[in-house]
Amino acid sequence: MNFELPFIPERSAKPRQKGITMMMDKGLSLNETADFIQASAHLTDLVKFGFGTAYVTNDFQKKIDLYKEAGIRPYLGGTLFEAFYARGKFEDYLRLLDKYKLDLAEISDGSIIIDHDEKCDLIRRMGKNFTVLSEVGSKDAGILISPAKWIKMMSTELEAGSWKVIAEGREAGNVGVFRPNGTAHTMLINRIIAKVAPESILWEAPQKNQQVWFIKLFGAEVNLGNIGPNEMIPLECLRLGLRGDTFFEFLPEDYAIRLKQVNDEVEEEEEEAE
Repeated sequence: MNFELPFIPERSAKPRQKGITMMMDKGLSLNETADFIQASAHLTDLVKFGFGTAYVTNDFQKKIDLYKEAGIRPYLGGTLFEAFYARGKFEDYLRLLDKYKLDLAEISDGSIIIDHDEKCDLIRRMGKNFTVLSEVGSKDAGILISPAKWIKMMSTELEAGSWKVIAEGREAGNVGVFRPNGTAHTMLINRIIAKVAPESILWEAPQKNQQVWFIKLFGAEVNLGNIGPNEMIPLECLRLGLRGDTFFEFLPEDYAIRLKQVNDEVEEEEEEAE
């Protein structure tokens, strides 16, 4: 960091197993990619080429090369995997990963239905040559999955060889582990983390209020994804208690109590003055 400041939570160094941040690239130009890397590569672990954007992105190989050279692992969005799979082109998908020399691969079934045993077989097969991320949850807000089923799917996919399981939230943050208004399904998440290690889960959390909620629950080292390219530095400040939303999370208790008391007294005086 640029200067010393006490009471800042520790962050694992890259390449790391926890505290991962995944940026969602929905079509950055080559110049925008270079600018993003200059500003935020040190904070970025993974980049997902969102949904099917890889199919229509200019200079795709050059973008991949830029990310790799910056120490960022790029991968194709799960929807593209589903597009290949739905067309009976799974082998072509594997050849595509080889063509672009991608070592990270996502398997999802958020748009189509894949028998879960078959999905686990795919994870085992791909895990022989790739690091696998598997996504759990539907992109359809009308499809509700019980907490027990979330837990079973996450657990068996990790057992099958997934490096992390992704908790579905979409790029809007309004399905899966979130309600339509963007607030967290607290009961569902609490049930999940009682059985599945939080460090094995990457939570899709594109909205600031969602990021704050997860940081307050798990701390600075929570895995978060679907982050916009312009939100990487703001998110890191949330992780470190350097924004108002998480300001008191990492201060010693006596500091926090004293500062909150001062704030309350100032607010009372302002109300009386009005």
